[in-house]
This record gives sequence, structure tokens and C-alpha cells, in this order.
Amino acid sequence: MVHRVADFHERAAAPLRRLESPLAGVVLIVSLGPDMEIDGRATGSFVAGVWDRPTLTGHYGEQAGYQLYLDLIEARRLLGVPGTELANRLVPLQDALGGAFATELQARLADAKDANDRHAIAQRLLSTRLSEQPATTPEIRHAVNRLRATKGSASIESLAAEIGWSRRHFSARFREAVGLPPKALARLIRIEHAAQRVRAGEPLADIAYAGGYADQSHLTRDFRELVGCTPTQFPFVQDMPAAA
Repeated sequence: MVHRVADFHERAAAPLRRLESPLAGVVLIVSLGPDMEIDGRATGSFVAGVWDRPTLTGHYGEQAGYQLYLDLIEARRLLGVPGTELANRLVPLQDALGGAFATELQARLADAKDANDRHAIAQRLLSTRLSEQPATTPEIRHAVNRLRATKGSASIESLAAEIGWSRRHFSARFREAVGLPPKALARLIRIEHAAQRVRAGEPLADIAYAGGYADQSHLTRDFRELVGCTPTQFPFVQDMPAAA
């Protein structure tokens, strides 16, 4: 369920802004310091579902927290809601986990002596909330796994045929579970993979070809729309001074 954990404390001489790429997953952040800033709003602890647009995050000189990157499907066993209720939304942690539980989690993590202690506390507390019910149907799980395995190149028609559903039924069930239509998630997974290759310094023409884009211009258009900058600007805009 948990793909990655980040225990962070960042200080800077001046406020910072960070262009965050969209994520085909669910993020849970417990704030352990001053509020961070997300798209111009002061934000404390929250849960965010799959996000298919660029986001500007940052802080006013300092931020600290504990962050879980959750599986797009399995997160439902912890949060209890389908992906459609989280997609492109910031949900306060109190609303996602309940006020009493969220308050206890935040207090216990704040009192922890170090990162290892926080990992143990988070695992112990959050595991008590796990539902034994499957997070989704085998068909939807298969479709998501196929999109990841093909880096977003599997067609919607082929996915629907593989699981024996009509395209219309498949798209509706998929969106309820994930929060985005299958074509939108495929596009997001594809740009995630392209961004990884851009970071690695591979030629843009090779990235476009390997990703199934019509040409390099197509890659640039998708990059600008989903990531918020062109491939040649990325990742140099990841951290930037706050505007005066």
C-alpha cells in the first residue's frame, strides 16, 4: 500500500516555491511544522488523490512533515473512500481520517524522537484502520496494472476487451475507483515516465518515440499542460525563490 515514505524538515533563507509534477497515486501528509503553501493557500495536514495538473507548492522559510505515497488503488483500504472523492482535491486530514484519529496521529508523530520512531508510530496507528475488504475489483486492478506495465500505452478498447466489459461500463467503474477516466490516467502515467527520462538527460526525440508520442512537439504540449513547463525547462524550475 505504501510505495514511499518521506520524513522531512526543510529550512531556507527565504520562502520557496516548488513546481510539483502530477502524481498517479495518493499522498498523505502530516504537517509537523509551519503550514506549507499549495497553489497560494496555507495548508496543514491533508490527503490528496490522483492529480492531473501541475501544482505550485512551497513554504515561508520552513516546513516539516511526514509524508506517505500511497498506492492509487489500495489507499481506499486506509481512507475508506473511492478515488473519485479524492481526485484533484486536497482533503484536510481530519476529514479523511476523522478528527480524533488525525489529532492523535499528528501529536504522536510530533512527539517522536526521530524518523525511525515516526515510522513505527505511523505504521502501528494506521494499520489499525485497514479494511480487510478488497480495495476494488480484480478487473480494475488488472487494468491499472496493465497501464503501469505498458507505461500508459495500452488502449482503452484493449483493456475493456481483456476484462470482458463494455468500454462504457469499464470507463465508469474505472473512474469511480481511481478518480480519473482510464484515458486520463494513461496520459498521466505516460508523462510520469517521460519526466523520469527527462531527468536522466535522455534526448527528447528518443523520449517522444519511446513514449508513443506523435512527435517531439506532442511531448512538449503534454508536458506543458500536465507538468507546467517544457521538457527543456524541467527540472530546473523545481525549486525557485518566491515572488516578491
